[in-house]
Amino acid sequence: MAKHRSVASRTSGAQASRNGAGTSTDVSPAAATSEGAAAGRAAAAVASSEATRKRIGPKRAALDWLAMLVGVTYLAWIVYYYTADVLPNPLSEAVAGKRGFSEERAYRHVRKLSELGPHPVGSDALQRAVQYVLDQVLEVQEEANADVAVDVDYFYSQPGLLRLTGALFNGKTLVYSGLKHVVVRIGPKYDESASLNSILVSSHIDTVVTTGGAGDCSSCVGLMLELVRTLSNWAHGFKHSVIFLFNTGEEEGLTGAHSFITQHPWSETIRAAVDLESMGVGGKHYLFQGGPDSWLVEVFAKVAKQPAALAAAQDIFHSGLVKSATDFQIYREVAGLSGLDFAYMDNAVVYHSRNDKLALLRPGSLQHSGDNLLPFLREVATLPDLAVRNSTFPNEFSNMEVVYFDILGWYMVTYSKYFAKVLHQSIIYQGLVLFLSSLCLTGVTGFVALGLAVLAIYLTWTFAIGFTLLVAMIVPYLTSFALPFIASPWMVIGLYGAPAFCGALLGHRFGRDLLVSYLADTHVKIIQRKNKETPDQGTQEIIAVRAQSLAQWEAERWLFKAGILQWMLVLGLGTWVKAGSSYLALAWVVGPTVAYGVIETQFSPKQSLRELHRLTFWLGMLIPSVLTAFPVIRTLYMLICLIVNFDRNPGGLPEWSGSVMVGAVVAVVVCLMFVYLLPYAHRSGGFKWILGAVAMLAIVTLGLLALSIFPAFTTDIGRAINVVHVIDTNALEGDQSSPRSYVSLSSLTMGRLDEEAKFMNDTGLVCGRSDGPDFANYVVRYGCKKTVPLQKDLWNNRPLLEVVSDDQIDGCRQTSIHLSTGASHRWFLAINTDKIERLKLETLSQAEGPGGPLVPVSDITGVNGWHQVQYISESTGPHKFVLTLYWSKDSSRMESDSMSDTELLKLRTDVNSVTAEAAAVFEKLPEWCVSFGKSTAPYSLAYLAGLDVQFGGARVKHSVV
Repeated sequence: MAKHRSVASRTSGAQASRNGAGTSTDVSPAAATSEGAAAGRAAAAVASSEATRKRIGPKRAALDWLAMLVGVTYLAWIVYYYTADVLPNPLSEAVAGKRGFSEERAYRHVRKLSELGPHPVGSDALQRAVQYVLDQVLEVQEEANADVAVDVDYFYSQPGLLRLTGALFNGKTLVYSGLKHVVVRIGPKYDESASLNSILVSSHIDTVVTTGGAGDCSSCVGLMLELVRTLSNWAHGFKHSVIFLFNTGEEEGLTGAHSFITQHPWSETIRAAVDLESMGVGGKHYLFQGGPDSWLVEVFAKVAKQPAALAAAQDIFHSGLVKSATDFQIYREVAGLSGLDFAYMDNAVVYHSRNDKLALLRPGSLQHSGDNLLPFLREVATLPDLAVRNSTFPNEFSNMEVVYFDILGWYMVTYSKYFAKVLHQSIIYQGLVLFLSSLCLTGVTGFVALGLAVLAIYLTWTFAIGFTLLVAMIVPYLTSFALPFIASPWMVIGLYGAPAFCGALLGHRFGRDLLVSYLADTHVKIIQRKNKETPDQGTQEIIAVRAQSLAQWEAERWLFKAGILQWMLVLGLGTWVKAGSSYLALAWVVGPTVAYGVIETQFSPKQSLRELHRLTFWLGMLIPSVLTAFPVIRTLYMLICLIVNFDRNPGGLPEWSGSVMVGAVVAVVVCLMFVYLLPYAHRSGGFKWILGAVAMLAIVTLGLLALSIFPAFTTDIGRAINVVHVIDTNALEGDQSSPRSYVSLSSLTMGRLDEEAKFMNDTGLVCGRSDGPDFANYVVRYGCKKTVPLQKDLWNNRPLLEVVSDDQIDGCRQTSIHLSTGASHRWFLAINTDKIERLKLETLSQAEGPGGPLVPVSDITGVNGWHQVQYISESTGPHKFVLTLYWSKDSSRMESDSMSDTELLKLRTDVNSVTAEAAAVFEKLPEWCVSFGKSTAPYSLAYLAGLDVQFGGARVKHSVV
């Protein structure tokens, strides 16, 4: 009997081989009328399956899967490259002519400005930069078309106060004085009504103290200067005017844009705003914030020659994950304007560092911006209804009502979020109806199978994230740096992508095996129920093998459907939170659903099962991968770049946190984007080969990492470092444990400074988690210190806090303090909100004579118990102030002895000067270290002062109980 079955199997297998690899005999249980017929047909099916496996083999199946993976990845990379890197040819001055945009002319401006070196607010270099811009626009004014009016205003702002919403500005008061801007208005000379309505184009001249700012934002200023020149030959046909604002103070908390919007008379005519920014150097100029009204985005989409838009960046920006802001927030939140915000994003790793250099500005970058903005501004300036387009949405900065994205830089898609909501909900509802219909056809078995398929997806996520986080936790201990992939971002593929794949494959396998086991038992019962006679042992074995094959094929289908269900959940969540990038999930729902529906749909349970067609996997992966490649890869790249300066309180985050954040994001991307490819990995015994190949990639990458084959940082891609000569006026003279004068070395890049300290070989440098300097707006949790001698001239420029009165007035305790900032025009004051509920700030001259205060009496809120006051002015601004504090009612005048060391005020004053002691530390730093600047970071010379609740260290001139 056994011999007879073997011969039958070989015969059927040979016949199946002649019929082709993709053919299988139909042995549905419903058609089985006898034990012999069932056994024969099952034998033929098993033989066919065995023959197919022999022809394909595990290695070939694994190669087939890897080929599919590589093919899809390669096509996605081609799309990314074309979308991100293909730039227009730059036009020379001669080719562009007077009415065309020329990158050659714009580039000259960028070079001139970046050659000035760092030019922060208050520096002589900034004054030269402002004067250069002023000279250029005055030259345009002289050479403009005779029918075009070019009005130029050199604007000097009055003192102002800025308080915004959002995570970056919570619990903060920003005060400014004497900021200088260049404002240009272009319109038709003989149409006075054109000046009544205008569109604003804005960027900033100032830079942070660490860089000449070729990217951020000399490139924007050069672009604007060329647009001014070009429009001066076009504006005679405009119905409205175009205002260009070259402001200073953006790098100090957006104060420049605020001073213009709240003080300049032309601001009342503005109906829309365009902000130009840079988060790196060069590349395409991406629209990354647009709205809230959709009309401006729609106009840009209509006329832009090579549109570039990244709605995912808008979602991330508004989520608060990126601790940064642009002038667009002022125009949106303070002025209530709709607008557009553009940014260069290439080379984002050099952001705010010395490596922000002109050499990184790729040819075609400025031309790309000009070719898009020139026709856009011409179009807006001729709109007949610009006057009624000023939609005011106060205090709704995050309410951006438009979805936008470009397709390969050829075409830009825009639609409202309301339409997106209706579309997404319709697709989700239709998908759920189809799922329910399918489940109704299959009964209880279908519900259980779907549940097990969903369990497989859950296990996929659990294993993928678990494996990746395990590797991410180990990475900082395998190398000298906590983020060893910054200079070589491609290492992320093997470092985190490969472990995520291994975890996803194993988790998916476990879930799939549970599903196959259940379905196999179900098919065995069905076959046995169809056969009234009790089968013998041999027939039972054949039935079991046949049921196993059917279960595997059916499991593929359920797992593919579970992938669609996963993306439907993502689409629903994105729609619920009003994410502009939820269209990405839409592609992953519609593409695979259509592919499955066209190729695989079974309309009756009586239809014979078969394995999913390879084309279903290809289309299920290919279409959405190509459509979403650019935003996904770009977002990952930006994350890797921005992680360099993510630690806002140096040493405040664990060493492994940066590695874990990147690893977690990579694992999520793997689980989402490869969910349709995972079922294919289980075919024909190729699973082990696939798992082995991916695991080998992870091992090789970890080996390269441990051997330090590729450096973590280089001269061009450096680690963010702050070197500050600190003079602590709170420290006691002669106290070696808390010196008055020392150089602080810290890093915003996560990880220890062991390699840097070893390279410097300075015995006076002590590194560790000892009490670091408290810079009023952040604290150094881990860093290095070197005690240095205190020079008399530096000590004489120290800030002073002097209590002049402490009175009880109308039942409220009020304390008046004289604040002298020495040589500083940039200072930060932290106020204990557990004790103080209101404040008033004025200059000493305002307190002694007429004039309103800088900050009128107002309530304050705190973050972690502290309210921050940040002040910036030109170098000629005031240095003496009067601060009045209004105590909360539950704070008594006399604190207990246990509270005598409680801090009331913390003051930091910055001086833009490099002392000899700081310079000596700078010179010893390794080449991979670069200074990093931001609006809250100290300059290279910083003074610290403070008061406790008992006014320790301050002389009280007058006190009333």
